[in-house]
Amino acid sequence: MVHPIHVLPVRGRAAVINRVLAQRLETVLPAAMAASGIDMWLILCYEDNLDPVFTTLIPMDTWCPILQVIVFYDRGPGPDGVHRIERINISGTNTHDLYDRPYRGQLESEQWPLLLRVIEERDPQRIGVNIGPVQWAAGGLTHNLYGQLTSRLPAKYVARLVSAEPLATAWLSTLSEEELTLYEHVAEVAHAIIARCYSSAALIPGVTTAADLEWAYWQTSADLGLELAFKPFFTRVRSNAARELYGPDDMIIRPGDLVHCDVGIKYLRLNSDHQEWAYILRPGESAAPAGLAALLAEGNRLQDIFMAEFVHGLTGDQLLAKILARARREGIPNPRVYSHSLGLYLHEPGPLIGLPWEQERNPGRGDVALDYNNAFTMELSVSGPIPEWDGQEVRLSMEQDVVFTRAGCRLIDGRQTAFHLI
Repeated sequence: MVHPIHVLPVRGRAAVINRVLAQRLETVLPAAMAASGIDMWLILCYEDNLDPVFTTLIPMDTWCPILQVIVFYDRGPGPDGVHRIERINISGTNTHDLYDRPYRGQLESEQWPLLLRVIEERDPQRIGVNIGPVQWAAGGLTHNLYGQLTSRLPAKYVARLVSAEPLATAWLSTLSEEELTLYEHVAEVAHAIIARCYSSAALIPGVTTAADLEWAYWQTSADLGLELAFKPFFTRVRSNAARELYGPDDMIIRPGDLVHCDVGIKYLRLNSDHQEWAYILRPGESAAPAGLAALLAEGNRLQDIFMAEFVHGLTGDQLLAKILARARREGIPNPRVYSHSLGLYLHEPGPLIGLPWEQERNPGRGDVALDYNNAFTMELSVSGPIPEWDGQEVRLSMEQDVVFTRAGCRLIDGRQTAFHLI
């Protein structure tokens, strides 16, 4: 039975997103600025070329005309030790009550002088701008606007410009407590869309192709008013014997085939990213071949090792080495790990834990350290011979979403422990 998929209406989504943003500005931002040592953060962009960070700093129900200027200034810790962050919007974008708005027009000739006055009145010592060289989400300041900024700033402030990459990374990768809860709903919806694609509502053996499933996933997401995190991918995997029987040009999904998906949605500003498998039953079968089921269980064992090795402060490369070393010690067949951070963006901006083609060293992104309240894809694979397929080697790529908190690394909405059966 295909169950209905429930998502919030657009108005409800806006209310949730705006409420969460207000909480993030009060909790995540002060901690990120304090840790970075940056006392002023400038976000500059134009309406049709928005900075990736900027899109996470504004309400959902707003419009961003022409030049966008947001200023954050750290006034230092208050009596409670929490840093007081001044939030200033110098543009025509309606940011509701989230920012002070000393200017509400759309004239650049008036915005720039006001920005300079704001800077001079506060005299910041380290001015962060989004020119990060490692995390692409932290490098959104265009060459054009960087040139305009430096040509207008007094020389002493140009000398104080620094990359805001550590600050942008902390802001983008740290999830609030409410976002951790919301993620469960997002992942549940994402899993439900996969289940629908792996049902008779979308897949008819002997008729459907992998390409049909890609469009089915896309259409289901569109019907729910959801953005895709990326283009959906579905792949059919079959035995060599079946390939010989049906020929190399046969694209139809048939009994005895495996189907693999790599799919994700963006909902409530949070991204999902999952890889799951379905098996098409042959006449008389009630389960997938034992060899495939055993390989899936080995993938689950690798997932257990992955989550157990998460330790605060380790870099992505250190995590990769520890996970793979333990997996090999414990006899996982041909383990491979290529996990990335997840959340407000799909592949950024936390530590990278391997790549499919690089299982040792990933300079830059692999040097980012693990912090609390970060989300990840637990993306990995195992491979081994399948007796029922005459010893044919099969690699099972698996991916589920997890979060790392002070309590450890845990699944957001469960994982696949058995094949979807069709």
